[in-house]
Amino acid sequence: MWSVGGCEALTDTMPMSDESPVTEISVPTGSEPILPEAAPAVKRTKRGVPEGLWIRCDGCKATVYKKEVEKQLNVCPECQHHFYVSGQKRIEQLLDPDSFEEWFTDLRSVDPLGFVDRKPYAERLKDEQKRTGLREACIAGRGYLRGRPLVFALTDSAFIMGSMGSVVGEMLTRSIERATELNLPIVIVSGSGGGARMHEGILSLMQMGKVSAALARLHEAGGLFISVLTNPTMGGVAASFASLGDLILAEPNALVGFAGPRVVAATVKQELPPDFQTSEFMQKHGFVDRVVHRADLRSEISRVIDYCVR
Repeated sequence: MWSVGGCEALTDTMPMSDESPVTEISVPTGSEPILPEAAPAVKRTKRGVPEGLWIRCDGCKATVYKKEVEKQLNVCPECQHHFYVSGQKRIEQLLDPDSFEEWFTDLRSVDPLGFVDRKPYAERLKDEQKRTGLREACIAGRGYLRGRPLVFALTDSAFIMGSMGSVVGEMLTRSIERATELNLPIVIVSGSGGGARMHEGILSLMQMGKVSAALARLHEAGGLFISVLTNPTMGGVAASFASLGDLILAEPNALVGFAGPRVVAATVKQELPPDFQTSEFMQKHGFVDRVVHRADLRSEISRVIDYCVR
């Protein structure tokens, strides 16, 4: 015991007993102490932009909001480029709601030549039907456009590029003959980049003459045929019924012609105009009567029907 400034302090001078609660940890010389393992870090998934909200415009190369494009009938809001439209969507855009009655749904393509390229033609047809939900490259029937009855047909480039085989030619021919019988105008919207379907050989080429002959009979009977050209309208389709309309309308900047621009340039050995084989070029040279924006197509067709049909 000792005293500092009048206060007493006790000092424990006794040695620490064996029952002391303090535990000594011996660490070998030259080694690190072992620490408890840390809990694994939780991996957080990145929240990106959902797929399908934006699409790239083939015209101006801008990235545009898909819903805005669909709101404008699949037209780019920046440059007015006309995107591809499926056959079913085309019917919804042009005809009155729930007015379309589809015809010839029992017709099916066959493989008369046993044709094989990268895969058998019969197998290709099944794959295309499964992929597109279409039975063939053509849809035909009867409907109403702003209350006006008409026969309506189209070719869809999603199905083997909208090429014209035996069934497509038969559906178009029957549609034209039905329009002649019913004394109704017929509108055919062409979207074919393949022309005649090579898988059916001469049978597909015969469809060009068959459809054209049916249109000649319609013309003799005083019927009205309005041909609408979309991107693309090429090959045997452009060389037959698509160019035989009493009035030929076309969407802006649609590719219209027989052979492609590269083939033509290689053949004539000349530099082609920048707008070669566009609908505007064809209108300038008298092949197309009028270039019509997709938003105005419905009213334009109805105006033509009112003017021409008695």
